[in-house]
Amino acid sequence: MTVSLAIAWAGVFLLAASFRILASPRVEPGVAGWLELLGPYAAIALAPLAGFTLAEASFPPTRRTAPRGTSLVQWGRWRRLRIGQARLHPLFGPAGFMASLLIGLLLNVVLRSFEFLLAMPALSTQAPAWGRELFLLLAADVGVMSFFYMIAFAFALHSVTLFPRTLGFAWLLDILIQLLIAQRIGTMPGVPTYVAAPLGELLNGNIVKVLISAFVWLPYLILSERVNVTFRHRTREEGPHEE
Repeated sequence: MTVSLAIAWAGVFLLAASFRILASPRVEPGVAGWLELLGPYAAIALAPLAGFTLAEASFPPTRRTAPRGTSLVQWGRWRRLRIGQARLHPLFGPAGFMASLLIGLLLNVVLRSFEFLLAMPALSTQAPAWGRELFLLLAADVGVMSFFYMIAFAFALHSVTLFPRTLGFAWLLDILIQLLIAQRIGTMPGVPTYVAAPLGELLNGNIVKVLISAFVWLPYLILSERVNVTFRHRTREEGPHEE
């Protein structure tokens, strides 16, 4: 079902991208010109599907709940569960508040992709060198992060124990990419101020959104009994079960 949604999303995004390409002020005539512009949009469209299918292929059902070594989170008092006990626990699986996190990951992929589509015109090699480079940099940013956020989504959906670490890695990578792009814009020759300023605001906004997500969800990922049962195979030593 999720693969079908990813394929449908790729079709919708490519359809929207084709209108963006048609509105491009400088497109080289012929098939080569179209393919030159379509390539970055195709990478963005297919990145979520690639991330999800790779995550599923890397962890078949028999390996998804295998322990991944010592937990990096030691807050609280927990009792270790065997894999069979964890799977039978009433709080095992991506339900409750965790479902909201999964929806948020999907929305992040969709909104970031359309934000790029609206904010960045389709620029071919006929455009100024700085414009083409910015186009490719921002397209790579959206494609790479869509890929990793969908890997995290697949891990959470299938209760793969690497999910919390993967999501943390994706957050850190997202911030690093925004900083690297901002640094490149600052050293790129010929970028007009009226272009650099809004792009700086866009990159800053991306960092702020990542930090807000981490601020909201990190306490849940650390302290939630559902997260600990599902991904760390442990439950509270005493007291009632909580999300």
